[in-house]
Amino acid sequence: MSNAIRPHPFAIPEADLDDLRQRLARTRWPDKETVDDWSQGVPLARLRALADYWRDRHDWRATETRLNALEPSSTTIGGLDIHFLHIRSPEPDALPLVITHGWSGSSVENVKAARMLADPRAHGHDPADAFHVVLPSMPGFGLTGKPREPGWTPERIAHAWVELMRRLGYDGFVAQGGDWGYSITNELGGIGLPAVKAVHFNMLPVVEGMEARDAQEEEGLRRVRDFKENQSGYQLMQIQTPQTIAYALTESPVGQAAWLLDLYWRWMDHDGDPTDAVSMDDILDTVDWYWLTGTAGSSARIYWESMRTFKEREIAVPVAFSQFPRDLHMASRRWVQERYPTLMYYNEVEKGGHYPAMEQPEMFADELRKGFRSVR
Repeated sequence: MSNAIRPHPFAIPEADLDDLRQRLARTRWPDKETVDDWSQGVPLARLRALADYWRDRHDWRATETRLNALEPSSTTIGGLDIHFLHIRSPEPDALPLVITHGWSGSSVENVKAARMLADPRAHGHDPADAFHVVLPSMPGFGLTGKPREPGWTPERIAHAWVELMRRLGYDGFVAQGGDWGYSITNELGGIGLPAVKAVHFNMLPVVEGMEARDAQEEEGLRRVRDFKENQSGYQLMQIQTPQTIAYALTESPVGQAAWLLDLYWRWMDHDGDPTDAVSMDDILDTVDWYWLTGTAGSSARIYWESMRTFKEREIAVPVAFSQFPRDLHMASRRWVQERYPTLMYYNEVEKGGHYPAMEQPEMFADELRKGFRSVR
C-alpha cells in the first residue's frame, strides 16, 4: 500500500452547517434541573446559552481556515487513513514532537500551544527550544478513518505514530500526551530508542490502593474516590455500551455539546463555569470537531477497546511530567518517580486542569520546552 502523504484539508459541506443550525433551532429541551448548581449535570440555562451562541455566532469556517494553514494531511497506515496537522518550525534544528490528544479532547485544542512550540522566537522564547509539531487524530476521531473492526488499541496506535513520524522524515522524536494520549505516549515510551527519545506526560493515572504519605497524595486519592463515586458515568457507558450512547450524540448536537461540557466543568481550572477558563469558541471548536465529523460513536469505542486491557509499559528513555492543579488525577513527584525511574523533570504548574493546552497554552508550551530541554 502507498506510503504517500496526501493533503487532506478541512472542508465541511455547507449543507452540514445548515443542518447543524436547523437542529439547534429545533432542539427539544428537557425540564430544568431541580438544583441551582451543576450537581445534576449541565444546567439548562447554561446549555441554552451555548446553543444560541453556536447557532448564531460561532464561525466554523474561520476555524477551518486556521486549521487548513497547518498542512492538514492524511496517510494510510494499517489500512486506516490517519489525519494530522503538521506545524513545521522555521528553526532548522527543531526537535520533532508528536502530541496525542485524549477523549473528550481534540487535536484542535493543541494548536495554540503547537504554534508557540514551533516558533519560540516569535513568542519571545529561545529559538533553541523549537519543535516540529505533529498533531495526529486518533482512529475514530476527527478526520482520521473510523475503524470497521476491533483492534485499534493504544499499542497499535503508538506503532502507527512511529510509522507516521518516519514518513514525515523524523526517525527520532519526542512524544507528549495526557488522558488517552497518556496511554499512547506510555506505549511510545516503551518502544523507546531509536525512534522515541523521551516522553512528557501531563497526567498519570492515580488508583485506589496507592500509599499516601502526605497531604498532596491524600488529595490525589480523594480525587480518585470522587471520580469513581460521582463522575464516572460517561466512562462506564463508553466502556460497556458505546454504540448505545452514539445514537443520542449523533442525532443531537446539543446532546453532544452537553456530553463534553459536563467534563469541561468538572476538570477545567475555572471559577464556576468553563468559559472562565476558555472561550465559547474554544469549546465549540472541539464540539464541532466531534459533531461535524460524526465521530461520537467511533471515538467512544476507545474505552470499550482498551480500558479493561491496557497495561502500562516500563520506560527506559527519559520521562518529563507536569502536574496541573485541577486535573482529574493529582500525582506527586514520589508517585511519578516510582512509576518511572527515568524521571528527568517534574513540575507543579500554578494553573490549569485536564485540558492544559486549551486552558493555559503558554504554560503548557513552556512545560514542554523545559521538560525536553535536556534531550536535545
